[in-house]
Amino acid sequence: MVIFVQVAQKVKHFFRMYSVNRHKMTTVTPSYHAESYSPDDNRFDLRPFLYNTRWTWQFRCIDNQVFQMPTTSPTNADQRTSV
Repeated sequence: MVIFVQVAQKVKHFFRMYSVNRHKMTTVTPSYHAESYSPDDNRFDLRPFLYNTRWTWQFRCIDNQVFQMPTTSPTNADQRTSV
């Protein structure tokens, strides 16, 4: 159970930090327009860049999945079946 809780904490930490810092990925310099071709300037990038950092629904689902995991560790289960 401890392993599942640790993984859930790391996943939630990753998504929280991703949502906090996502807006920094959108600050790119404008493209250079002196050529006849136009390099990609991310003008048509429609991905959201402002996220709710609490992720209430998603984190609740993660917590529910952790709660449903078995409480026995894999090493204890292997020891019981090896009799």
